[in-house]
Amino acid sequence: MFSKFVIYHAYLLKSSPRFKRIKRGVYNALENPRSQVKSYVDMLMIGLIVISIFFLLYDVEHETGVMGGYFEQGVITCFACEYLLRVWVSSDTHLLLIEEYEKASYLNIEFSLFRALKKAWIKKFEYILSPMAIIDLLAILPSYRPLRILRIFLIFRLFKLFRYSNSARLYSDILASKRFELLTLLLFSCLLVFIASVSVFIFEFPEINSHIKNLFDAFYWSIVTMATVGYGDITPQTHGGKIVAILLILTSIGVLSFFTSILISAFNEKIPLLRENQVYAETENYKNFIIICGFGRVGQEIAKRLHRDKQKFIIIDKNEQHVEIARQRNFLVIHNDASKNQILLSAGINRGATTVLCTTGDDVTNVYVTLTSRHLNKNIRIISRANQQENVAKLYQAGADQVIKPFEVAGLLTAEFLGQPVAFEAISGILQNHAEVVMDTLRVNQGSELDDKQIIRLELAKYKLTLLGVISANPIHLQHRNKYLVNQQHFYFNPDRHFVLHHGDILLVLGRKFSIDHFRDLIERRRLMHRKNL
Repeated sequence: MFSKFVIYHAYLLKSSPRFKRIKRGVYNALENPRSQVKSYVDMLMIGLIVISIFFLLYDVEHETGVMGGYFEQGVITCFACEYLLRVWVSSDTHLLLIEEYEKASYLNIEFSLFRALKKAWIKKFEYILSPMAIIDLLAILPSYRPLRILRIFLIFRLFKLFRYSNSARLYSDILASKRFELLTLLLFSCLLVFIASVSVFIFEFPEINSHIKNLFDAFYWSIVTMATVGYGDITPQTHGGKIVAILLILTSIGVLSFFTSILISAFNEKIPLLRENQVYAETENYKNFIIICGFGRVGQEIAKRLHRDKQKFIIIDKNEQHVEIARQRNFLVIHNDASKNQILLSAGINRGATTVLCTTGDDVTNVYVTLTSRHLNKNIRIISRANQQENVAKLYQAGADQVIKPFEVAGLLTAEFLGQPVAFEAISGILQNHAEVVMDTLRVNQGSELDDKQIIRLELAKYKLTLLGVISANPIHLQHRNKYLVNQQHFYFNPDRHFVLHHGDILLVLGRKFSIDHFRDLIERRRLMHRKNL
């Protein structure tokens, strides 16, 4: 009966949105490294630790009074609550109970609540016995100290600061990754210290003027000598002791060198991961940013333009040379394969990214990145590069919103504008970052001088402007050639001179900035003057 009562409440917790919301909130505040709330909680706990240590140190020589005692109890209460909450979110006991119950039901065997609770508590104790959990627990003990010797647990409050330090966690991860090498070195060092301590004790203890009075002195001397510190408070007096010192010093140099090489190797292995984590951390608060998959010639040009326009973006590329170029330009870059689900998720495809640009030089890679991006985010805008005409349809089928063919575009520009020096001057100026040469749009407003007028009558050459194309949703233009569908509209590339404009059309023009501004102002003045005359 009691088992059914427990399982019933386990299912009740599983189906409770409020319980899930509370536990998720606690987890985000204490454990989720990507949560903004966790950074605030960490700063609060660091402040409490520092202030509590100050009070405890002050209490060694002075009386802090009643207020000091109240503050200490408040800090301990915060630490205890934090510890219990971390134990609570470390595992889901109700889910483990449900899992055991469903297994028993499926196998048609008797459900044992004791066995299920045992597994759940083992899971909890795995966390309780972890190093950081032990430090959290010991950091609470200084308040329960009828004996002053218990003040030694104060040091665990200092260790508790490691929990809130990313660099400290990184260092512990590095040491953990080289656990075998460090354990081997530690065993060798212990054996070396033991041999040196016993040897120097045998040689030095009988001597009258010897500083080594017992085995602990010999052990202390061995540690100090091996660390190459050499305080000089204990020195060998016999020839045998000096020989032991020489051998220990020479051996300890090798031990320290080996230890240093292990750390350097571990740091070199962790640096790429550290860089990626830093990039992920910087993009946590990004909103409306672009993911550029591929940092070749096309990707580099796009990134340069976006950086100039102060648009936020992140680059993903598996080519080490491309990644190094991006780092030299101080761009956020991830050295990995953009077609992997986890990489795009970590980059923020569901967390603020508005557009994915697939700009690699390999159409197969672009198709895979497009497929993955569309699978992860149904609403994100995907623009992909196609190097071969036969791959355009595949990219659209994979989920691309627009497909760009850079080589075909270059050919069209060359063919259409051959012999037009103004156009080539404008295009060349844009490519060479001449500030006065721009590409801009002009809207045809109803009743303006551009409305219902043929392009030839605009006399754009007079103003040193070149018409690149017209964007229009008006079906009257559909008979014209060189049209391309763009978001429920058509782009009419280099329309003929008899093309008649209508209100709502948008002209895409090339030219110097002051020429475009002058033409726009002239059209607006004439429109206002015409309305005034009416």
